[in-house]
Amino acid sequence: MPGSASTTHRPEGLIQRLRSAAADGGEAKLKVLRDLKNQIIGNRTKKLSYIKLGAVPFVVSILSSSSFSSDSILVQCAATIGSFACGVDSGVKAVLDAGAFVHLVNLLSHSNEKVVDAGARALKMIYQSKVAPKYDFFQEKNMEFLTSLLDKNNENLTALGASIITHSCETNDEQKILGDAGTLKRLINLLEGTTSQRDASLEAFATIIKQNPQVISEFVGPENGRTWGTLIELTKDKYPRTRLLACTCLILIKNAAPSYLQSVGIRTKLILILLELIDDSGQVGDEALFTLSSFIADEESLQKSAFEANTIDRLCDHMQKESLQPKRLEGMLMILANLCSNLECSRSVLLESPKLQTISIITDALSHATVDVRVAACMCLKNISRSVKYLSAGHFMTEAVIIPLIQLLDDTSTSVQVAALRTISNLVIDFTMHKSLFVQNGGVKQLVELSKSMDSRVRLNAVWALRNLMFLVDSRCKEGIFLELRALSLTSLVSDPSACVQEHALGLICNLVNGSLDSIDYVFTEDALLLNAVGRQLRNASKPEVLIQGMYVLCNVASGKEFQKEAVMHQILPDSSNGDTQSIMVTMLQSEVAQLRTAAVWTIVNLTIPTGAGALARVVKLRNAGIVSQLKNMANDPCLDVKLRVRTALGQSMIFGDFST
Repeated sequence: MPGSASTTHRPEGLIQRLRSAAADGGEAKLKVLRDLKNQIIGNRTKKLSYIKLGAVPFVVSILSSSSFSSDSILVQCAATIGSFACGVDSGVKAVLDAGAFVHLVNLLSHSNEKVVDAGARALKMIYQSKVAPKYDFFQEKNMEFLTSLLDKNNENLTALGASIITHSCETNDEQKILGDAGTLKRLINLLEGTTSQRDASLEAFATIIKQNPQVISEFVGPENGRTWGTLIELTKDKYPRTRLLACTCLILIKNAAPSYLQSVGIRTKLILILLELIDDSGQVGDEALFTLSSFIADEESLQKSAFEANTIDRLCDHMQKESLQPKRLEGMLMILANLCSNLECSRSVLLESPKLQTISIITDALSHATVDVRVAACMCLKNISRSVKYLSAGHFMTEAVIIPLIQLLDDTSTSVQVAALRTISNLVIDFTMHKSLFVQNGGVKQLVELSKSMDSRVRLNAVWALRNLMFLVDSRCKEGIFLELRALSLTSLVSDPSACVQEHALGLICNLVNGSLDSIDYVFTEDALLLNAVGRQLRNASKPEVLIQGMYVLCNVASGKEFQKEAVMHQILPDSSNGDTQSIMVTMLQSEVAQLRTAAVWTIVNLTIPTGAGALARVVKLRNAGIVSQLKNMANDPCLDVKLRVRTALGQSMIFGDFST
């Protein structure tokens, strides 16, 4: 007895019909394929359900027997496979696992143009997914096939060729081979085709020129005015996606070869077009946000143009009126972050405008469920907090800001942890009276834990944050930080495998001993464990940044008591038991890096202050080690800072007598 209509259209019923159709006549196959396609078009849930029930292999088996199938069945098979692949990565995987790819490619050479179109559309759906197979452009037959697609007088075939390029071209070598094969010229010609051809060609064109000045100079230079003019015209197209893609191409040209986009008028126009496209509530609006963000990211003049175009007001209107999808919120936060990276006017508008409650939106985003939104919120807050005016006023040291940031230090995402650490580094860098809130809420303990992370990025940024927290901190906070960190942990960080971690660990110690004379005592705890670690780094490290920080530690210690000055002398003079013949101080003074020479001379100034009881003995030792002679050679140092301090050091030394060597 035949099943009812409701039964046969249920997933299980359709699967049974699909299974039976393989042995039935053409009409049964055609009907069940149409029913299945109509069930899954635009319905992600049903697609996943039918994939789970194993529908895809049945459809592919019908397609594989194409020599026995009518053209109508081939069209329906391809359309159904394309529907499974459209917008669902698991659908693409199921289609590929079932072996559909080769059969779809075979359809492209079919005599019936409708079959060809259906096959091309299905393959295009596959190539829009990140799980699609990567096309090998270095095989000659593959390039011949690709160029044949772009040469076809068929909208779907040319769009397929462009989609293959967009999906698979990733390296400069691939860009070059595509350019050498004349692919760019073909894509440029297709810009005058249908909307579908234009958009697909613009995407492929953008892929080939991205970060490749050589390709750009060949195809978009002054002698190729047609290409440039076409792109400019397409920014005025009536279709939003075309306008967006044309803007993207122009921005990629500007990023790789700035000389091609010098016109302030064109730059401003691009910003205005992208702002207009942001109003689109769909994918175009989302992509426009990230395109604008990348456009203004590294150039202050573009940030000023975007600010003058009321970008902040427009974004804040969206943020306050709409319930934003994660991608859209991320894009808006990234633009705000870039606008605030250099411009104080942008920070002021966000912080002072009574109608904009943006800071609360940003702090709320710190707790968003989406990782990328949390990262973007951290970046935004970091750049806003670059304002010395608002930072010194304690504008960001509130529970609404600090507590969510401390919570992010426990985030499961390393990217979020790093972004939060960088933001915290900004917030705690200065202004003693506002640091206690961070300490009281367990921030120091979290930073110390992260300074032991196996991930070098986390470790570096944790140490950096601790270094900034220690800057100009009061004695009570300093003691609390040191008790959490301990000398042994700091010693380990000073000799970390990463030179950047070493640099900031030494900077942390420099801030630790800065301030009152009692602070210097910290490097003498546990038998001067820290001071000895600093000395070892000065003898063994090669990176100037590490040496500079190490020397400033000794400089601060040398400003202390007599026994502390003598401890510094022990570190800088040659150790005969180790076979040392030259003082590390001479090496530092001979450095090509002016900042290192400055730190070294300043240390000598502190060691030779004549009021100290042991000053004469230290001057004699410095003379015997060849350090005074080296200072005399630096009397006309090209760096004014060095020159002035050399004069001071020599003047102090001369009080005890003029040394001839």
